[in-house]
Amino acid sequence: MTSFSKYHPGYFGKVGRTHYHLKRNQSFCPTVSLDKLWTLVSEQTWANAAENKTGAAPIIDVALLGYYKVLGKGKLPKQPVIMKAKFFSRRAEEKMKGVVCVLVLCSRKAK
Repeated sequence: MTSFSKYHPGYFGKVGRTHYHLKRNQSFCPTVSLDKLWTLVSEQTWANAAENKTGAAPIIDVALLGYYKVLGKGKLPKQPVIMKAKFFSRRAEEKMKGVVCVLVLCSRKAK
């Protein structure tokens, strides 16, 4: 014990404050760009949406796929779509409204 205290001073005892109910990763927000959105769905969904004449739009649930925020990088095809996410950037909203997309804000990750 004495040699441990000699060579490792400050090892024993409590140091610092206790932070009760510590929330880690409050800034966790995985993102996806507009140009990567159609790679998240299957090719069959893409083909059905392209040849759909009735006007029914496919639903892409970004939160279900593990992303929280949609960013405005890239271009979207002229295909109507319903997009679900926790957050949308300003540029993503502008670009998606130009393509007649419906944006749905979901509060948490869907299960």
